[in-house]
Amino acid sequence: MVLYTQLFWRVCLNSDEIEKWRQAGNLASEALQFGKSIIEEKKSMLEITEEIENYVRDKGGELAFPTNLAINNVGAHWTPSSKSEDSFCKGDLVKLDVGVHIEGYIGDNALTIEIGTDKYRKMIEASREALNKAVEIAAAGISVGVIGHAVQETIERYGYRPIANLTGHKIKRYNLHSGVSIPSVRERGGPVLKTGDIVAIEPFVTDGAGRVGGKRNSNIYHLRQVRNIRDQKASELMMEIQNRYNGLPFAERWLHAFQKDAIKNLQKLMRAGIVSYYPVLDELGKGMVAQSEHTLMITSSGNEVLTK
Repeated sequence: MVLYTQLFWRVCLNSDEIEKWRQAGNLASEALQFGKSIIEEKKSMLEITEEIENYVRDKGGELAFPTNLAINNVGAHWTPSSKSEDSFCKGDLVKLDVGVHIEGYIGDNALTIEIGTDKYRKMIEASREALNKAVEIAAAGISVGVIGHAVQETIERYGYRPIANLTGHKIKRYNLHSGVSIPSVRERGGPVLKTGDIVAIEPFVTDGAGRVGGKRNSNIYHLRQVRNIRDQKASELMMEIQNRYNGLPFAERWLHAFQKDAIKNLQKLMRAGIVSYYPVLDELGKGMVAQSEHTLMITSSGNEVLTK
């Protein structure tokens, strides 16, 4: 079965591409587990984040996005700034989301850690079980609506709500969200998964309203466009961002390594509409949130979990 599947994939992806997807997934998984092992009460969020990101670089990978630490009722999109003084507290429910790329081939995975207490064990279990159920059924020919139905059913069985407007996503090289969303709620039909697709499935579970929103700066940015800007230093920063990250999200704290006045010039790029930030996504009912995530490669008979 394994040999047949590998041969079938080569119709869609060559062996070098498959190997790079696997390498990225393996390293993303290793980095996630490393992060889990070092998160503790009173530790600096900035220091932990930098340790995780340095772990990835030391192993020969690059970051597909800044390491996300979504705490308590934050569903997604937050990373420490270079000036952050935040530390982990007892009782924090931490969504750790780590993305790695090898030459643009991406592995994206996440888990939830409760620091020093056990109040949300059942919620964490619900997110894991919903992910496991999605992995069970994801295969070529299966619609994303079928996956969303299974995820919602599993989460509701635990007495919680899925977050309807946070979804999984199809991944392409240097493209973290490539157009197809994988819902965590019932949807009729929807796109059908195909052999060779790379998808991230990430159920979010809450005891709140089941939706997120917000406008606060997450300290995570993306380059919207490359165009002329009169300020030379801002223009230089724009080109560094384009050349280094190739469309992938980046953190303000990464920019200091190659430009002294990075914050000032980043602000100029934002005012010019060249760079935007991702907003922090808070649970709208102020509920707590748990998350689990894997990246999968879809096959004719099922899938391979790349981040196991």
